[in-house]
Amino acid sequence: MKYIAKVKDNEYIIEIDPDGGILINDVPQEVDFRWMPSGGVASLLMNHRSISAVIEERGDYWDVLIMGELYAVEVEDERAYRLKHMRSTGVSVNGEAMVTSPMPGIIVAVPVSVGDVVRNGDKVVILESMKMENELRAPCDGVVTHVMVTAGASVEKDQKLIGISQPGAEIPTDDEEPAT
Repeated sequence: MKYIAKVKDNEYIIEIDPDGGILINDVPQEVDFRWMPSGGVASLLMNHRSISAVIEERGDYWDVLIMGELYAVEVEDERAYRLKHMRSTGVSVNGEAMVTSPMPGIIVAVPVSVGDVVRNGDKVVILESMKMENELRAPCDGVVTHVMVTAGASVEKDQKLIGISQPGAEIPTDDEEPAT
């Protein structure tokens, strides 16, 4: 199983094999991790070095306190990471962000309409691909200016799905018809 951990501006690829071996950025590590009986405290023995940490989940990230220093750590599995980074926002000169399909698939639902106000991270399209539903989210705050697909439509990788104007941008006029 692969995970991507982001700490400050650094990303670490953590791979855990079924036998308990761990690779961090393709380098084998000797790791022994234990949760302590007191809530949120972990003991880690890594490459013969002992580390104690207080760990608390904060929704989309974890607060990790080690030796008096607090770190905000984001952790995603490989699938979620790839989906997030495959999305193209396609922000154009006129300030419109474009949600595009990260892969070929079928549109399951489009929970937004032209004129809807969306926030960064709001669900704007549900796409089924390889028998899995993927929620595509708004890449920015704004107003939905274009809905170019409907439920049941087949889409290709990088196909434009939803246009979102960013604050202060003029709303483009474009006569594209939704894919069906």
